[in-house]
This record gives sequence, structure tokens and C-alpha cells, in this order.
Amino acid sequence: MPQPTRMLNPILIVGCIIITVSFAVRASFGVFQIPIASEFGWLRTDFSLAIAIQNLAWGIGQPIFAAIAEKVGDRKAIILGALTYAAGMVLSAWSVTPLEHQVYAWLVGFGIAGTGFGVVLAVVGRASSDENRSMSLAVVTAAGSFGQVLGAPTAEWLLSFLPWQQVFVVFAAAILALVLTLPFMRSPQPASKAELQESMGEILGKAFRDPSYALIFIGFFSCGYQLGFITAHFPAFVTEMCGPIEPGSVLYSIGITSTSALGAVSISLIGLANIAGTLLAGWAGNHFPKKYLLASVYAGRTLAAALFIVFPITPLSVITFSLVMGSLWLATVPLTSGLVAHLYGLRYMGTLYGIIFFSHQVGSFLGVWLGGRMYDQYGDYALVWWIGVAIGAFSAIVHLPIRENRLAAPA
Repeated sequence: MPQPTRMLNPILIVGCIIITVSFAVRASFGVFQIPIASEFGWLRTDFSLAIAIQNLAWGIGQPIFAAIAEKVGDRKAIILGALTYAAGMVLSAWSVTPLEHQVYAWLVGFGIAGTGFGVVLAVVGRASSDENRSMSLAVVTAAGSFGQVLGAPTAEWLLSFLPWQQVFVVFAAAILALVLTLPFMRSPQPASKAELQESMGEILGKAFRDPSYALIFIGFFSCGYQLGFITAHFPAFVTEMCGPIEPGSVLYSIGITSTSALGAVSISLIGLANIAGTLLAGWAGNHFPKKYLLASVYAGRTLAAALFIVFPITPLSVITFSLVMGSLWLATVPLTSGLVAHLYGLRYMGTLYGIIFFSHQVGSFLGVWLGGRMYDQYGDYALVWWIGVAIGAFSAIVHLPIRENRLAAPA
């Protein structure tokens, strides 16, 4: 099929804008953990379960929205996702019980799916040439990291003069504004002629019979567990577990005077470091086997998490961990989505990646929910952290037997 020769094109730019805003809002929820629980006197588990449900709904919605995009059009799927996302935020803003937050979390999660990687990466992948695809996917993924850089500090700043309910409404308006960018996202031809002759059922059948697809599915679970737990609980973890920020220190001199502020900044540092890490992963995906790169990323995360929890938690260790983990944070996304496109073609890449992403979000659900549950039971996050270390090591091993020979017709 005809493909643009330039990596920079309107579809890539609009995709980056959508992912940036969508992920900025999504990455901010950990900042609301303490304010909402404190206002209503909830247990940590209550709001954690809402975030966990949101992540699970995101995982369930991802293949659904990808299939909608492939059947009725990418832009229609994104509009539906933005409307659902904004509705969930507005309804959550006026919720006063844990059950209400947990119910509306389904809308937020489905909205994230409609404006997230499953839809946008598939569009960008089809708009990219073979030689640019891995890097294009990395650029969009890095835009998600940039959203993470913006999201938590923006929420913390808005909370300094607005109640959390109004911050939710502001975020809903930002999500709705994404619809204005869609006229510039004109989808390219979805696949090669050979791929168009294959039905979704045939492609799914090939993938489900392939052991490599199952290994990718299983391996992505730990990515979701680690990212979900850290996004939802790390700001609170740092607020309560980190040693004090001393007056006269570098952090204090630049305005980070409390562990609460450090917790919000840590999420931004993870996102900032991940911009470089994801772009590096995109470049490496064009030069080295993706399965070995994925195994290396999971092994690096495992080592970083183990060392962080073993040593005393200080402002310096928080910053160091955030930068190291950030460099590995979303590096799995361009590698995993690129591997799916390589193995099974572009026609139903969104749906196939969406199914694998469901495993990611099941892991995310457990990471978020267990974080709150075990905190309420034991008073700290140590056990849930070590579970993350163990499954990270498991994922590093699981990726090694994957075979990278393509099953689908070439694009």
C-alpha cells in the first residue's frame, strides 16, 4: 500500500496530542488518592478500587474500541471515547460514595481505551512506512510520557486553589477539546491487498494458535501490574514512607518542600525519563530482536524495584528510582505493538494489540487494588511491591522463547 515516506505527518502529530491529553488525565489519579479519601473518611482501598476498576475497564474496552475503529472508522471511535471519558470524569466529580466512584470508573476506563494506545497506535502504524514504523510508535508512546509529565503536577497545582471536584471538570473539558483535532486525522488505507482478503476471524485464529502470541499476552501482565501500582500509589507511598526533605537541600531550594510535592514530581520524572527511554526503544526495535529488548526491559525494572525497596527510602533514592524506572516505563509499548504488527500484519493490529493489552490491564487492576488492600491490612506497601518484583522477573523469562517469524501476509 502507498505509505508516507516522511515520519512526521499530520496523523502522527494529532495522535501525539490525543495521547498526551488522555494520559495526562489518567496519570493524575494517584494525586487525588489522599484528598478524596481524607474528605470522606474512606479507607485507602475504597478509592484504590475505583482506580483499579478504571484500569480493568480500560483493558476490556481496548479491543472493543480497536474493533470499532477498524469497522466504522478511527475518528468515530475516538469521538465516542472522548465523550465517554468526559462523562465519567464529570459524574465522578459529584460522587460522594465509594460505590459511585467505582461505577463511574467504568466510564473513565472505557474513555481511556477510546482515546488511548489501542486506537491511536494502529492509526499511526498504518500511516508509517516500514522503516519508520517502530520509531513512529515510539514517538506516540513518548507523547503519553509527556502527558504523564504534565498530569500529576497540573493536578497538584489545580488542587492548590480548586476543590478536586472542579479539577475533574477541568480535565473533562480538556478531553472534549480533543475532538477539535480529529479533522486532521485522516486514516490511510488500512492494510495491503493480501491482508484485506483475510477476515478478523482468520487473523485472530492465527494469533490464538501461535504460542508466541500467548507468551506476549502473559508477559504484558507484569507491565500493567507495576505501572498500575506505581501510578496509583507511588505519590502516597512517597508522601508517607520517604524521609524528610531538609531545608537548604537542592529540592527545598527549588520549591519541593514536602514529600507530598515530591510524590507528584516523581510521577513527572518517570514520564520525563520515559520520553528518552521510549524513543531509544523505538530505535532499538528497528535494529535488534524485540523479544530480547522486552526481556531486558523487564529485567531492568525488576532490579530497580528490588534495590529501591531494600535500601532506605530518601528523597535522593526516590528521584533516582523515578529516573531509572521511567527510562523503562513505556519502553514495552512500541516494542510489544511493533512485534504484534510484525507477526500478524497491520489490518487488525489494533484488535490484536488490544487483546494483549487486556492482560496488561488485568495486571494493572491487581496492582492498584492490592496496593490499597494490603496497605489497609498491613500499614505499608512492602508485600505488594515484592510481588511486583517477582512477576517482573517472570516476564523477563517469558519473552525469551517468542519466535519473531511473521505469520500474516506482508504489508
